[in-house]
Amino acid sequence: MSLYRLLLLRSLNHHCRRRPPTATLPLPLLFHNPIQIPQTPSTRSYSFTSADEAAAERRRRKRRLRIEPPIHALRASSSADTTPSSRDPNAPRLPETTSKLVGPWLNLHNRVQSLIRATDLDAASLLARSSVYSSPRPAVFTCNAVIATMYRDKRFNEAIALFHFFFKQSDIVPNVVSYNNLINVHCDMGEVDTALQVYRHILENAPFSPSAVTYRHLTKGLVSAGRIGEALDMLREMLNKGHGADSLVYNYIISGFLNLGNLEKANELFDELAERCLVYDGVVNATFMEWWFNQGKHKEAMDSYKSLLNRKFRMPPPTCNALLEVLLKHGKKKEAWALFDDILDNHTPPNNHALNSDTFSVMVNECFKLGNFEEAKQTFKKVGTKPGSKPFAMDVAGYSNIITRFCEHGMLSEAENLFQELCRKSLTPDVPTYRTMIDAYLKAEQIDDALRLFTRMVETGLRVVANFGITVFSEFLKNRKYMESAWLLTKMGEKDPKPDASIYDVVVRGLCNADELDKCLDILDQMIKYAIGVTPALQEFVCESFGKVGRSEEIDRVLNENRWRSSGPRPHPQGQPPRPSLGPEGRHNYFMPSQPYQPSAFTQCQSQV
Repeated sequence: MSLYRLLLLRSLNHHCRRRPPTATLPLPLLFHNPIQIPQTPSTRSYSFTSADEAAAERRRRKRRLRIEPPIHALRASSSADTTPSSRDPNAPRLPETTSKLVGPWLNLHNRVQSLIRATDLDAASLLARSSVYSSPRPAVFTCNAVIATMYRDKRFNEAIALFHFFFKQSDIVPNVVSYNNLINVHCDMGEVDTALQVYRHILENAPFSPSAVTYRHLTKGLVSAGRIGEALDMLREMLNKGHGADSLVYNYIISGFLNLGNLEKANELFDELAERCLVYDGVVNATFMEWWFNQGKHKEAMDSYKSLLNRKFRMPPPTCNALLEVLLKHGKKKEAWALFDDILDNHTPPNNHALNSDTFSVMVNECFKLGNFEEAKQTFKKVGTKPGSKPFAMDVAGYSNIITRFCEHGMLSEAENLFQELCRKSLTPDVPTYRTMIDAYLKAEQIDDALRLFTRMVETGLRVVANFGITVFSEFLKNRKYMESAWLLTKMGEKDPKPDASIYDVVVRGLCNADELDKCLDILDQMIKYAIGVTPALQEFVCESFGKVGRSEEIDRVLNENRWRSSGPRPHPQGQPPRPSLGPEGRHNYFMPSQPYQPSAFTQCQSQV
């Protein structure tokens, strides 16, 4: 092959040297001579000795481009745009993207999320707020997680105060989810006008547009406030701004018209949704069914249900769950079980996820409601019979629901079997699951089983909130589990965030009452080491207890050490996070219609952490 290539090059070079250059031809010949003169081939230097080497080089360059993008892809369109002096200082800053959640920002986010999952919202809020003054600062996604959790816990005032603290006082750039949380809070508080001011602020000042979720919250709030006309105007505004026909927005408005008895307008909107919506999920049919059932017209309700099934829509799990709940609520159990079997048959992941753990929970709860415990277990493990269907990979939420139902009925052996099955599947039980099992053991006075499970929970590293810890340790101390209680509290103190001060108070008092003073001194020393405040009442109690047995010097030495350590700046006592101070007035001054962002009176989130 190499010899052939060399001979070809020589012949081409020889041919080029014998031809006269085209530049010597007269100019008229170049335009009037019909004979096409071939162009002189240029000599090419071959960089590779073989085609395999060239292909290897191409693959190497592709790999390099995947790892290191070309420089021009990272630059702006012109060099002038990249200079800091050419940027508009008045241009709004863009919110962070998900690429921010890496490294220390992701670690902080996961720590906050673990506290949220442990239902310790005060500690999660404290951790997020204290991180504002350190590096790394919390990402907008971490702030949104804390605010959304406050909303779900109905702590609306604190959610509003945290929004102002993160996004105004701490100068973190909010995204559309941040504003959606704020709008949702105001709508649930009945402050729809304030929510509309937030919406107008997004339109006038934010570097992004409202999302479909924004319009869902607004239409739901307007319908709940009896302002159905404004909700309909909001729907038209959503469509005029280029958003697609959202079935949930239509569903809220249709539900409002049905509650007003305006069936004609509801049908008109439903027909409009059918024309505009590219993929209909069937949620509006559940609303119509509920309304017909409440009117006592079961035939019309079932006709609506059958019309939905006849269309053979691929319904998402939330819609299927809503249909199951409506059917079970109004006594259509046969149809509900038939729908459940169809859902199992249509579950063919990854192409079609027809159900989730909530689907199983709906049917399992119905079995427990009827007292069919064995049927509940069979339903929990039920799979589809249609060829191609696959069993559902149950998650922690599904196990937690059925375990809770068995514990409520005192069937602890069944609950424990399911708990062990959950652990064998390499799934980590969450805090509510542990709490349910431990509460059931304590209620049944099975202290050893409760101690075993609580020890496993502590060793797993899950957070023990104050009220749960007080209950558990009080029962352990009451049943003479002194050494175990001291060891568990010591183990809990080895991880951050530290246990609440009230848990230490209960254990210290219990050990003193049991004359376990050495262990009591150890726990007090840990409180001082971890900067957990010893209250005056607890200090007086331990001084009295040690004084009765002539060990006042030991407790005085500990307290003196406490005072010595307190001479410098100390962190805020663990378990007592400072909460935002909520002003008594000015709640509705968040956004002025034609003014820049104005803070509300829920402003002064304390920065002392």
